Amino acid sequence: MTQTAVLRLQAKTQSYDWGKLGDVSKVARYAQQSGESIDPSKPYAELWMGTHPNAPSIVIDDAHTPLQSLIHKYPELSTQTIYDQYNGDLPFLFKILSIRKALSIQAHPDKTLGERLFKEFPNIYKDPNHKPEMAIALTPFEAFCGFRPLDEIKQHIQRYPELAELIGSDVTQNFLTTIQEQDEDVEKNKTALKSVFSALMHSPQEQVTEQISKLTNRLRNKDKEDPLAELLLRLDQQYPGGDIGIFSSLLLNYVTMESGQAMFLGANEPHAYISGDCVECMAASDNVVRAGLTPKFKDVDVLVEMLTYRYGSAESQKMTPQSFGSHSLLYDPPIDEFSIALTTLKSGETEQHKPIDGPSILIVTSGNGDMSVQGSNYSLQEGYIYFVGANVELSAETSTDLEFYRAFTVPT
Repeated sequence: MTQTAVLRLQAKTQSYDWGKLGDVSKVARYAQQSGESIDPSKPYAELWMGTHPNAPSIVIDDAHTPLQSLIHKYPELSTQTIYDQYNGDLPFLFKILSIRKALSIQAHPDKTLGERLFKEFPNIYKDPNHKPEMAIALTPFEAFCGFRPLDEIKQHIQRYPELAELIGSDVTQNFLTTIQEQDEDVEKNKTALKSVFSALMHSPQEQVTEQISKLTNRLRNKDKEDPLAELLLRLDQQYPGGDIGIFSSLLLNYVTMESGQAMFLGANEPHAYISGDCVECMAASDNVVRAGLTPKFKDVDVLVEMLTYRYGSAESQKMTPQSFGSHSLLYDPPIDEFSIALTTLKSGETEQHKPIDGPSILIVTSGNGDMSVQGSNYSLQEGYIYFVGANVELSAETSTDLEFYRAFTVPT
């Protein structure tokens, strides 16, 4: 290899309104390690690690070399197969997110839809790629993911008259009749669920505002220990003025995760992050179709038509990791672009990662230690980020607790 296999990176932050402020944000704390000055009043929402043109990582060297330029010069860092397959780019975008308030109700298109949206609306949808993604909690984490079991939705329609009012009596009755039938006709159930979601999302704004006012006034006088009521009131405080996304809480799974728990968000599945810090990885795209909890453009018609309308429990949304070594876990979603390994070491422990036939990016999320690759040693400190080239063995050791995440891709 004509280029060293390990390169320390400086990643760029993204400031969005929903991000945590100043050094309360893990994004900001990690970015400080590579020299970024932190403004305590500024929201630091995302740290982008990779070659995406909106915020490309650079090598910490005298020339401030863009990572993508280095991969173009030395394709062996990526492997020729992956280099050719993804046109000399990294196929994934690795992120840290620090969430102060809920993100938009959204879904990401599959490749077919992504290509069509990019062709028809290039000013809104910036590339033709799909955007499956995976989130692993760093701290206690809340999210919406997928549609609730139909019985839960039925109970919410009956329990929350404001929801039933927006959906309308005909759609409500059809849904209740459909799911009460003894035969489990999944496609028929999905059609009924789609009718409910479509009716809700297309509700006139003045009716939405009126029903949210009724809902929140009623809930403020109810049991304060009801977690769903607390969530609805919290979302109304974050997005005042009648945001339809508040009612999505009654249709979508409310998922809570502890550190190390993960969920995979496939194409055409509704979701939204609510609070906490996470590691996130996705295909290298920025396509988002939104429909609530946002002041940004809402493409309700596209969202309603694109969703799969799969339904199931909140727990069913979570992933089960596999072993990746003595002290590592592998989160391997059902896509080609990326997987993530989590390594957790206690004082005096060591871990080896066998050679991976593809490029990877590693970030230390807590603690410190040392890494050895091809006879060279590298410091592992909280917030340090490294690009690791293909086909090298990696060894880590620590005299304190140490945690790092490594996103990678392999040839298909």
